[in-house]
Amino acid sequence: MRYLSTLTFLFTVSVTFAQHTNFNTQRNWSLNKKEILFGIGATQFTGDLGGRNQVGKDYSLRDIDIPSTGIGGMIGFRYRFHPFWATTTALNVGLLRGNDALTNEVVRESRNLHFRSLYVELQQRIECIVYSNEKFGARYRLPGHKGFKDHNQQIYLFTGIGASYFNPKAQYNGSWTALRPLGTEGQGTVDGPKKYLPVTATIPFGVGVRFGLGRMWRIGVEATYVKTFSDYIDDVHGSYVDPSLLSSPAAQYLSNPANNNTSWFAPGQQRGDKNNDAYYNLNVVVYRNITYKDYAKQRKAYHWNKGRYKF
Repeated sequence: MRYLSTLTFLFTVSVTFAQHTNFNTQRNWSLNKKEILFGIGATQFTGDLGGRNQVGKDYSLRDIDIPSTGIGGMIGFRYRFHPFWATTTALNVGLLRGNDALTNEVVRESRNLHFRSLYVELQQRIECIVYSNEKFGARYRLPGHKGFKDHNQQIYLFTGIGASYFNPKAQYNGSWTALRPLGTEGQGTVDGPKKYLPVTATIPFGVGVRFGLGRMWRIGVEATYVKTFSDYIDDVHGSYVDPSLLSSPAAQYLSNPANNNTSWFAPGQQRGDKNNDAYYNLNVVVYRNITYKDYAKQRKAYHWNKGRYKF
C-alpha cells in the first residue's frame, strides 16, 4: 500500500509539474517577460519626391512607390510587464529613397529630383496585446495527455516616441553627394532659411502578429508607420533659389536638375510642400526569450529540499 501511494504521488507530481498553464494567469504570463529581438524587412518613404502617377496622394499608402523600396533592419529588447502590456526599446536602421524620374506624373517627372538617405532611429514603444493564446503543453508524452501542445500567438498594437538621424544624398558626376552641406534651397545664405538639423523626433504607430517556435523562440511580422517632425529627410521643403547664390556647381545642379518644363521651376517657385515627411517599415521579426525557466524543476526541488514529501 505504501509503495502504491508513492507511485500514485510521483505520477501526480509528474503530471502537475510537467503541464504548465496559460501564460496569462497571474503566475505564468511572466515566463515570457524579457526578450531580445531581431528584424529585417522593407522600407518606404512618403514625402516630396517620387510617388505614384498622381498628385494629392502624398503621405499615404496610396502614394507608395514600389521601385523605391529600401531595406531595413532592427534590434531590440522587449519587456512584458503585464499580461496585456509590454514595452520595447528598438534600434532601427534602413535606407529611404525617392526619385521623381520613376513617376509619370508630369510635374514630378519634370522636376527630376531624387535622393537616398540612411536613417538610424531609436524608439521606445508601448505595446497593447489585443489578442493572445499562450499555453505550455505537456513537457513529456504521458499516457492520456496527447493533444496538449505549446501555443503562443499574439496580436498587438503599438506606439511610442523616438529620434531619427538622416543624411540625404543625391548623385552628381557618378557619386553620391551629401545635400545638407550644399544648402540647395539657399540655407545659410543672406536672407535664406537656416540649415536644417539632421535629426528629428518620431512617433511610430504599428501592428504586429507573432507565433511561437517552441518555448524559447517566436517569429512575427510588424508593419509600422513612422511620423517625423522634419520636411527635410529628402532635402526638399521650400522654394527654388537663385543659383548664383549657391556655392558650387554641385549645389546649383542638385538644387534644380529639371529636364522638362523648366519654366515651372524658376527661382521663387515652389520646390516642395510644407508637410512633414514619413516612412514605413515592414519587418519579419525573430524573438528570443531570455526569461524562461523550468519552474517545474525549481518547485519540485524546493519541496523535496523542504522535506515535505517523505516516504
